[in-house]
Amino acid sequence: MLQTPIGRLRTMGFIEGMSLLILLFVAMPLKYWAGYPMAVTIVGSLHGGLFIIYLLVLLYATFVLRWSLKWPAAGFIVAFVPFGNFLYDRGLKKYDK
Repeated sequence: MLQTPIGRLRTMGFIEGMSLLILLFVAMPLKYWAGYPMAVTIVGSLHGGLFIIYLLVLLYATFVLRWSLKWPAAGFIVAFVPFGNFLYDRGLKKYDK
């Protein structure tokens, strides 16, 4: 799966999407319900780093595959939506050969 630009993007999208879900559904409840704010500090920092790597991989795929604005714009937008990367992955799977 990591042999193609789309494969790399799909893998990084999965990792980044999971980090967002962990931030929202594990770290945030730990902060607000359990009084453990360090969870958001740690997971938020990791998620931020993974988000930057995801954007770099998206940029790489855009240039290598010479995509129009549609796919990179969608990839950027879905990164802010919980479960968005998993929906984006469905579309990318068709083109990953």
